[in-house]
Amino acid sequence: MGQMFIDEAKVELKSGDGGHGCVSFRREKFIEYGGPDGGDGGNGGSVIVEAVDGLNTLIDFRYQQHFFAQNGQHGMGSQRTGKDGEDKILKVPVGTEVLDEDEETVIADLTEVGQRVVIAKGGNGGWGNLHFKSATNQAPRRANPGQECIERTLWLRLKLIADVGLLGMPNAGKSTFLAATSNARPKVADYPFTTLVPNLGVVGIDNVEFVVADIPGLIEGASEGRGLGDTFLGHVERCAVLLHLVDGTSGDPVHDYEVIIGELEAYGGELADKSRITVLNKIDALDDEERAFIKSEMEEAVGGPVMMMSGVSKEGVPEVLRALRGEIDDNRLRDRIKTDQEAEDAPWQP
Repeated sequence: MGQMFIDEAKVELKSGDGGHGCVSFRREKFIEYGGPDGGDGGNGGSVIVEAVDGLNTLIDFRYQQHFFAQNGQHGMGSQRTGKDGEDKILKVPVGTEVLDEDEETVIADLTEVGQRVVIAKGGNGGWGNLHFKSATNQAPRRANPGQECIERTLWLRLKLIADVGLLGMPNAGKSTFLAATSNARPKVADYPFTTLVPNLGVVGIDNVEFVVADIPGLIEGASEGRGLGDTFLGHVERCAVLLHLVDGTSGDPVHDYEVIIGELEAYGGELADKSRITVLNKIDALDDEERAFIKSEMEEAVGGPVMMMSGVSKEGVPEVLRALRGEIDDNRLRDRIKTDQEAEDAPWQP
């Protein structure tokens, strides 16, 4: 069971009002009793959520929280119907739940791309007086008003489970690794703190898929809440395995490694004991001699094997993915054994 990323956003919705029906009579020369010809009002637009591909956070809804569909147009004379209001579509990532204002009642759960749910239906348009004509009442003077819109406040909540947490200094190449191995398209730039929200990507190797979370760059002092680190350290807590990327070109990779490990240990909890795979990244920029030297230095610091790869040239990447996959499988197995054990120890229940 990986870490749940919960991303929430509160949205205010309003569907469109239905247009009012129209009371009107045909007025023409030489036509003495022109009958009623008031048209119907148009229907108001609805508010719809749609699951789309390529989104992995609800960050867009932090900035725009109000979504109003268009009102239906009123009916007009000469039997003209009002135009229907346009729908408002909220595009959300797959895996989003729509919850009522109480944050408990689930209204919709969008699990596949293209799924659409109407969360606030537009009002129906009112009937014009043409509808009310009968044998006994040939000049009706009544029309229906359009139906009122629906206003509601809902919560969007996105749950994603990450199996692998990426650790490393800002700039260690985590986003590049994610972009190279998965369908995620994180923003990649060569300065620290490009990544401000956790990026998630689904990585596939040997027909197995797992989710990798890129946690924004940690800096010294993250465990005390400095920088962006602390909120995200919490995010990595439940991953099966941590992938620690160290920038081989940074000048002092061993120091970078120690800073992150120091942060992990200061943060405490289960994090420091998690299985970790340490990888020297950006080796495309190093020659063989430098590689060998930095690798031996790193292995001494780590006290175990260090893998090497380049997110840019893809050298060594499959091996790293296979190592991760092995760790995830072991971890899931351990979890399963633990759950079975707990089930055995639990009191008998019918």
